[in-house]
Amino acid sequence: MYTTYEETGVPMDNRYSDAPPMLRDFLNYMLTIKGKSENTTTAYFYDLRLFFRFLKIYRKSVDLSQDIDTIPISDVDAAMLEQVTLNELYEYITYVSRTRDNNPASRARKIASVRSFFKYLSNKVCLISHNPANELESPKIPKKLPRYLEVDESKQLLSSIQGRNSIRDLAIITLFLNCGMRLSELVGINTSNLRDDVLTIYGKGKKERNVYLNEACRYIIEKYKEYKQERFKKEQPIDKHALFLSERRDRISKNTVQYIVKKYIGLAKLDTQRYSTHKLRHTAATLMYKYGKVDILTLQQILGHESIKTTEIYTHLDNNQLRDAVNSNPLSSFTPNLLRINNTIQLDIIVENDKESN
Repeated sequence: MYTTYEETGVPMDNRYSDAPPMLRDFLNYMLTIKGKSENTTTAYFYDLRLFFRFLKIYRKSVDLSQDIDTIPISDVDAAMLEQVTLNELYEYITYVSRTRDNNPASRARKIASVRSFFKYLSNKVCLISHNPANELESPKIPKKLPRYLEVDESKQLLSSIQGRNSIRDLAIITLFLNCGMRLSELVGINTSNLRDDVLTIYGKGKKERNVYLNEACRYIIEKYKEYKQERFKKEQPIDKHALFLSERRDRISKNTVQYIVKKYIGLAKLDTQRYSTHKLRHTAATLMYKYGKVDILTLQQILGHESIKTTEIYTHLDNNQLRDAVNSNPLSSFTPNLLRINNTIQLDIIVENDKESN
């Protein structure tokens, strides 16, 4: 199965070489016990590394002229964290907000990282006697509707695909637009994950789910497999398991897929700043919800969302759908005769009063 290690070629332990032992233990705990993805675990590391560096500057334990991004953290220990106060945590959030210009979503993620870390230290391994992050509040994140392509724009994107690798690229974008998978899920597909009209993919935390392929997906995948067999007949693929291959015969990378999507978004004369691989996932979800009569629980399963709250955003996308739902009520055009009679009587009274006043 595809992993971040295979993409970067850098073992996790090497990427976290500057982390103190308790932080490395925490990251391993989040990865292996809590089932967090390697990308999420890496985000925890970056957030906590910045917090440790800020703490050293705030307490003036390092040269204040030193660039914060160069401050080592390997010497951070439990004794240092035992003294952390709620006020220091808020000072850190103020710093990332004002100095590093983090938006509410980024600040909320950093707060979640700090909360999880101190909860682990105090409750799981008991390295500190109290949890200073217990009362740490998260900023309110304004809800934003996801950007997505309309049906005609999606067809425009699919029709823009051309060139040497057009069959592969068409298969990639077709899967994005029809199945709503994540970028990491797409590049991680193995040929063994395909069986008839069922595709098994591995989402966040390596959670397995089945996605059912429609006619367009089945057709283009078969065409791509035929093309791949002919293309790599003389030189066998380096990664024999991967469905999508690069020019170098290895598993296609995330960066390559992102480049491919951006290229065709531009060729389709769509906004390359507005749309990305993740927006294609939003497009698939939106089109399924708007046109496929898919209920929210089914959509949650298709997208692999852990929480229904994440999926609920798609229920607020289309005001016309809300209007149609109300208008489709079988009582929408029914008015009792009694109400009509009363309205007529009230109207006559108003008219007579107007005549008398005049």
